[in-house]
Amino acid sequence: MPPGITTLAADAPELSAANTGFMLICSALVMLMTPGLAFFYGGMVRVKSTLNMLMMSFISLGIVTILWVLYGFSLAFGSDVGSVIGWSSDYVGFSNIGVTELWDGYTIPVYVFAAFQLMFAILTPALISGALADRVKFSAWALFIVLWVTIVYFPVAHWVWGAGGWLFELGVIDFAGGTAVHINAGAAALGVILVIGKRIGFKKDPMRPHSLPLVMLGAALLWFGWFG
Repeated sequence: MPPGITTLAADAPELSAANTGFMLICSALVMLMTPGLAFFYGGMVRVKSTLNMLMMSFISLGIVTILWVLYGFSLAFGSDVGSVIGWSSDYVGFSNIGVTELWDGYTIPVYVFAAFQLMFAILTPALISGALADRVKFSAWALFIVLWVTIVYFPVAHWVWGAGGWLFELGVIDFAGGTAVHINAGAAALGVILVIGKRIGFKKDPMRPHSLPLVMLGAALLWFGWFG
């Protein structure tokens, strides 16, 4: 049996409908933060970059979800390998996870735990996209997401949240993704802007936000989603 899984045996925790429902609501709230980012960033850029900026956040929903199911959840929450990465073949494609199996130590299904963690995996690369406004092609960004979440996010998530991860073993408390999400995304954003450089016309041409209502809508969704 892969790590983190508890079956509904007599001596195992029982499935809690209340806790499961609560976690599903939290997952939905965190998911709202990704379109919130899209609206926030989309309103801050010039008109010509609006669609690209919006889609740079929204595409994360599709790409990261596929990668998470295929191998991301296994890398982040599978059996520890050297305190650096996780791996469990049972998690690959969610092939050997039953709907009655609970996450170890909790009263919620593995699928619900995985869905909640997926929302953070989706949000993190979307956070980085704001640093690349007006400066990257959509196809290049899609490739960046695939590479970055595989090489950086999944391992860091294991360090912080996965049993056996080196930060996890040090007792690090990651409140609301402060390390795996925010520090991680901030460091990546700083790295890419140092490589790509300033926008053409920066401090020469006017670059005012084209839609403040869109910015406020995005900020409201982010605020509301934070309660997840």
